[in-house]
Amino acid sequence: MALSVAAQPRHASGAESSEEARPNVLFIAVDDMNDWITLLDPEAPIRTPNLTRLAERGVVFTRAYCASPACNPSRVAVLTGKRPSTTGVYGNRSDWRGAMPDAVTLMQHFMAHGYRTEGAGKIFHHHGGGAFHDERSFHRFLLMPDPPDAPMPAAKLNGLDWYGSPNTDWGPWPGDEAEHVDVRTVDCCVARLNEKRDDRRPFFLAAGIFRPHMPFFAPPRYFAGYPIEEVVMPEVKDDDLEDVPAGGQRLLGAKKWFFEGMMKAERQSPGTWREAVRAYQACVTFADAQIGRLLDALDASPCCDNTIVVLWSDHGYHLGEKRHWEKFALWEKTTHVPYIIVAPGVAKAGGRCERPVDLTSVYPTLIELCRLAPRHDLDGVSLVPLLKDPGAECETPAVMTYQRGNHAVRSPRWRYIRYADGTEELYDHDADPHEWHNVADDPRHAGVLRDHRKWVPERNAEQVPDLERKKAG
Repeated sequence: MALSVAAQPRHASGAESSEEARPNVLFIAVDDMNDWITLLDPEAPIRTPNLTRLAERGVVFTRAYCASPACNPSRVAVLTGKRPSTTGVYGNRSDWRGAMPDAVTLMQHFMAHGYRTEGAGKIFHHHGGGAFHDERSFHRFLLMPDPPDAPMPAAKLNGLDWYGSPNTDWGPWPGDEAEHVDVRTVDCCVARLNEKRDDRRPFFLAAGIFRPHMPFFAPPRYFAGYPIEEVVMPEVKDDDLEDVPAGGQRLLGAKKWFFEGMMKAERQSPGTWREAVRAYQACVTFADAQIGRLLDALDASPCCDNTIVVLWSDHGYHLGEKRHWEKFALWEKTTHVPYIIVAPGVAKAGGRCERPVDLTSVYPTLIELCRLAPRHDLDGVSLVPLLKDPGAECETPAVMTYQRGNHAVRSPRWRYIRYADGTEELYDHDADPHEWHNVADDPRHAGVLRDHRKWVPERNAEQVPDLERKKAG
């Protein structure tokens, strides 16, 4: 079964299409959560029991990928249904709404069909104190503060300064969990779930969990769950970057200081790297706990049986793998994300889909599940056939873009990367899950290269201008 944009749902009529017959949506976005989690691998070191609990109710896509490994372009792709190569939104400062004043976001499409849209936390990119937030997409929304949270008095808990950014901090904080930005976000969303409503409109409720985004702050008990001497470290190959071609070296060059800063800190204070990895792991489990609170509230609400839940992370995260830190690359670790859809009466409970998919599927899938009017201007494909049968055939691979002209294609076995200068990488995940050996130059794989090149976007839209930050005063 091939998935295609043209394969649109048949729309119900009469009573079945009324607002009260349509399902609610609980839309959970998590920032920077990678694939080193027990949801995807029970032997993984980072514990995510609530993600597993959620997955048992629907389908987890074990090979799900972001549209772009950076917050703003990834979220814009999810929320507009259009790839960076279509929109020109490639960077974290790209003025997406300025470039697309008429774009209909996912929430606006739900609004137009009688939904009440609400939310809290980080849904659109939060750079510049919510400057990228789209007010027209929500009836009511609680923005995060800027910065989202910080120890008081303002001081670095880890005592280090990699590159002059307050983000390079971590530690057990705050002592009172109620002060954490994600607890406040979830508190707001729980209140919305418990709220008595005067109208009968279905709701679209968006919860944006900020952790495990840096700085890695989580309450002390989550750090206690990862004793420093037991922290599992990533596997790193010293010469890993030697077979990365010129295009990859050029793309990576602008971000080398992330990893180099960590290695400098490690030399100055041995054990720093381990402490940072521990903090990331603690923050993931803390984020998982907040997701558990949302599920508890949903279960206790009268709308439990008629609510679709979708959970996704905007991109993955390197903790040193491939001698890289953070996101901003086209490899597996920075693009592979958790993605779960629970659709009562449609999605197969406990299903695991191994087909590669990307997050441009969120928009078309949700509007099909909720029986809204289809859109023919979206780049993604609906995953409803895979929700019904996780083993169904799917010809469409996952496609990722980072900056203009740089793309990755993920099929069940292979990751193919082509950079703007035409240089390439190819990794055989059956034999090389760490992506340590670039085999793009091996003539035996000429057919594999040819098969994957055809999925690279032909259009590379010009980069949209950056949003000018407003000056205070």
